[in-house]
Amino acid sequence: MTWQIVFLLVILKIPIVYLCVVIWWAIRAEPAPPDPSEIAVVDDTPPAGGSPRRRRPGRRRPGRPHVPGHGGGVTSRQRGGART
Repeated sequence: MTWQIVFLLVILKIPIVYLCVVIWWAIRAEPAPPDPSEIAVVDDTPPAGGSPRRRRPGRRRPGRPHVPGHGGGVTSRQRGGART
């Protein structure tokens, strides 16, 4: 009984403490400045040829016919099912 209490109160707290330390370290860390060779160049000029073509909205397909129930209206007696 004693070892179970020790396990629950001490051993299971190790992952929680580790998680807290990792989060604290991540918050305190300062980001390193990027290398000049890794900086992306942004080109804000619009493409030649005007605005991009818009897609036309597709047509809606007609819905399936609604069949009442799951069996399509066929009862067990019409299928030749066993009687109980």
